[in-house]
Amino acid sequence: MTGAEHGLDLPAYYDYYHTPVKMVPTPEGGLAAWQLDRRTGGWKSANDIVDEILFAMGGDIFVRTAERFVQRTEAERGRYLKGDGPIFALYETVNAIEDVARAEGRPFTVEEAALIKGIRRRTFVMFEEQLQQAGDPGADPTIAAS
Repeated sequence: MTGAEHGLDLPAYYDYYHTPVKMVPTPEGGLAAWQLDRRTGGWKSANDIVDEILFAMGGDIFVRTAERFVQRTEAERGRYLKGDGPIFALYETVNAIEDVARAEGRPFTVEEAALIKGIRRRTFVMFEEQLQQAGDPGADPTIAAS
């Protein structure tokens, strides 16, 4: 299966039932799909859902920009993962900002929204670099630079 067979420009990013999924080209000219694993923060193969994503668009399947994909991925990681170290300290910072706004019943200020966006872009790169070092074939820190 290739991106060209489906008329796709790769990479492509999606929300699939509230979970980030990316489709990327393979060196052989095909495509590989990767879905965020909320238990680990890494990527699990999602080739089995490619047709569903491409042909059942709508409902709970949405196309996303690279930036929106990065933000969604980090929102999920920050919500579901716990640990120690600089990445988790940054997740806690974002969670604290979100908690204050929620407690005050208000949207984020312009400054808060910009801070959250910047932190998530940074944690995405940090997390993806760690995944690459650990051998995760779906990891790609360069997405945050798109």
